[in-house]
Amino acid sequence: MVQTTISVLAGNLGVTTDTLRYYERLGLLSPSGRTPAGYRLYDDSSAERLRFIRCAQRTGLRLDDIRELLEVRDQGQCPCGHTQALVERRLAEVSAEMRQLGAMKRALLDLKRRNEQCMDATASEWSCLAPVEEGGDQ
Repeated sequence: MVQTTISVLAGNLGVTTDTLRYYERLGLLSPSGRTPAGYRLYDDSSAERLRFIRCAQRTGLRLDDIRELLEVRDQGQCPCGHTQALVERRLAEVSAEMRQLGAMKRALLDLKRRNEQCMDATASEWSCLAPVEEGGDQ
């Protein structure tokens, strides 16, 4: 089993050493040992685990979600069923975020339209920054 330092592992996988330390604090990653000088050492399974974390992040999973999956896997269980529930929950969150972003986009477009209309107005006629009605079609 080959062991490597935190800087080598971080460099090989395109992350910073601070990221690895952060993952360690969150319980996502653990060094396999330490050098006599106290430097963290990581083995091949740490590199595999880090690749999994980064891949899961790219799919939109949050670190809390990833921790749940790793905990199930670390207990020797297949995380497939747990993954299904997690993905369904995350999809619902993303859908809600998209609705909120859509409402924000509509509000910004309305503000832009009103601003364009009042660009030639006098100071007493300014209405471009008047409060936007809330509730609307969110």
